[in-house]
Amino acid sequence: MNKSVKMILLIVGIVLIGYGIYTLIAPEASVSIGGFSVEAQDNTNSYITIALGLVAIALSFLGGKK
Repeated sequence: MNKSVKMILLIVGIVLIGYGIYTLIAPEASVSIGGFSVEAQDNTNSYITIALGLVAIALSFLGGKK
C-alpha cells in the first residue's frame, strides 16, 4: 500500500475515533424545568463511528510491506 494512503487512513481513523468519543460524551438533548433536568442520549451512531475509526487505523498498520 502506498505511504500516502496509509497516512490518510491513519488520520481519518484518528478523527473518526475523536468524533465518536465526543458524540458519546456530549448529551444530545437536555430539558431543565426548575431544579429537575433530563438528558437524552442515543449512543448507537457513536459506537459505529468509533468502530470505523478502529478499522481505518488497523488497515493503515496492516498494509503489506513490499
